[in-house]
Amino acid sequence: MTADFRAQLVAAQATNDSMLCVGLDPEPAKFPGAWKDDPARIFDFCSAIVDATKDLVCAFKPQIAYFAAQRAEDQLERLMAHLRAVAPQVPVILDAKRGDIGATAEQYAREAFERYRADAVTLSPFMGLDSVEPYMKWAGKGLILLCRTSNPGGSDLQAQRLQDGSLLYEHIARLAAGDWNRGGQLALVVGATFPAEVARVRELAPTLPLLIPGIGAQGGDAEATVRAGWRPGGPIVVSSSRAVLYAGSGEQGGAQFAVAARHAALGAREQLQRARPRG
Repeated sequence: MTADFRAQLVAAQATNDSMLCVGLDPEPAKFPGAWKDDPARIFDFCSAIVDATKDLVCAFKPQIAYFAAQRAEDQLERLMAHLRAVAPQVPVILDAKRGDIGATAEQYAREAFERYRADAVTLSPFMGLDSVEPYMKWAGKGLILLCRTSNPGGSDLQAQRLQDGSLLYEHIARLAAGDWNRGGQLALVVGATFPAEVARVRELAPTLPLLIPGIGAQGGDAEATVRAGWRPGGPIVVSSSRAVLYAGSGEQGGAQFAVAARHAALGAREQLQRARPRG
C-alpha cells in the first residue's frame, strides 16, 4: 500500500471506477433486526457495509464521534484493521474535524495516524497554519481542511467578506492551494449543497482533492456536484453516509441490510460517473 494519500486515492478511483466515499456513521438505533440498539454490534454492522461496498468506492470515512459516544473506540480500531485487511487499496479518512495547536494537535495527529492508522484526517483550519503543521510531520498523510461546509450555518463565518473583497472560504482555498501546502498533503472539504461554491473552490484550488459531503440524505445534487468539482488532475471524493448505511428497512436482518447498502452504493457510484465530463 502506498503511504501517499493522494496517490492512493487516485489509484482507488481508477481501480473501482468511482468517486464515491461511504461514510461510516454507526447509529445503533438504526441497526437492523436483533442488532437494533446494541452498541456492541457497531463493528459487525460497519464491517458488513465495508465488505459489501469495498469494490464500489474510492474511500471510506468513519466519523469518530459515532464511535466515541458509544464507548466504541476499540471497535473503531478493529474496523480500521479490517479495512486494511479486506480493502488495502482504499484510503480511509478519519472524520474528526480537529482544530487545536501545539502539543494538543500533536496528540490528535498521533491518534489519527498511529492509533487508528488513518490515511487522512479532517481538520478545522480556523486557528491558522500552526493548527495544521503538527500533522505535516506524518509525510504523505492527507490533511483535509474545512473550507465551505454543507450546513446552512456555515455561511455565518465562511461567507464573510474580508478586507480584500474575497470571502473567507475563498481565502482558505487560496492558502491551501498555495503557501500552506508545503508537502502536498492538503485537501479541502466543500459541501454538495453549494455547487456554485464547489466550482469557485475548484477554480482557486485546481488540483487539490476535494472531499464533498452532502449528497443523499442531505439533499445535495450529485450531478451538479461532479460538474462543479471534477477536473482532470483534480480528484473529488463525494461522500454519502446515511443513504447507503440505512438503505434497507430497519427490520432487515441477516445479510439483507448489506445487500441494500451495496445496491444504494452502486446507484450512487453510477450516478456520479455518468455526470463526469468525458473526453
